[in-house]
Amino acid sequence: PCDARPQRVLSQTALPGRWGIKKQKGESMSTKWLKTLGAGLALSVAATSVSAETLRVVTDPSFVPFEMMDQETGEMIGFDMEIIAEVAERAGFDYDLNTMDFNGIIPALQTGNVDIAIAGITITDEREEIVDFSDPYYDSGLRILVSQNNGDVDEMSDLEGMKVGTKIGSTSYDFLMKSLDDNDGVTPYPGSSDMYMALMSGAVDAVFYDAPNVGYFASTRGKGKVKTVGPLYEGQQYGIALKNGSKWVGPVNEALAEIKEDGTYKTIYEKWFGPMPEDK
Repeated sequence: PCDARPQRVLSQTALPGRWGIKKQKGESMSTKWLKTLGAGLALSVAATSVSAETLRVVTDPSFVPFEMMDQETGEMIGFDMEIIAEVAERAGFDYDLNTMDFNGIIPALQTGNVDIAIAGITITDEREEIVDFSDPYYDSGLRILVSQNNGDVDEMSDLEGMKVGTKIGSTSYDFLMKSLDDNDGVTPYPGSSDMYMALMSGAVDAVFYDAPNVGYFASTRGKGKVKTVGPLYEGQQYGIALKNGSKWVGPVNEALAEIKEDGTYKTIYEKWFGPMPEDK
């Protein structure tokens, strides 16, 4: 998968001559001056482009509608993908985008193998001890998903002793382990599509995961087959994660503030989630 946003890369062959400007036979002084001026401006723009640092960005490959693979183009699309493109443009960096399983993202930032991650990552005290976070850019929570004909589950306590699918390394897994006394049936999966397939096939009794993701599945592929039940648990906020001590935290926060101020964030939000609540 690759980033759909054009990367600012300068080819050496784009420069006139090697370092200077060649005079062409028969050119007038004004023509030479204009060409010299134009080449100088091109070199100035090129120098600015070259100075833009290229950062290593990772995302989860399957957290719809935040990030997902466009099967036709092979590119990653989604809410997060549009947010990071806007942030990078305004903060002044280019980026190479790759995907990895969610449970490997924080360790990759910790070891410095990547610079930035955007994947619906909940800001927690534990994570803030080992990575830096931007200001929150999305308000979320956790929700229960069950089969359409399930009439036994209405709240968290009803999941006691049941087989419950969730995602490896997620806050939903942590919440289940803390909230259920009988949590032997809690089953972590590497990807959200895996746990939804498990629910549809009857391998698990319920799924517990991020509200926007389960809600999106219930209204698309799972429509008429699954449903969300119960309240929203543990109000959460997503942030862009950066390796500890990153110099880009300030520029990223400024970019996020800009897109919220000028309406860009609202446009992106409503494209993927519908009307934005007034308090967002």
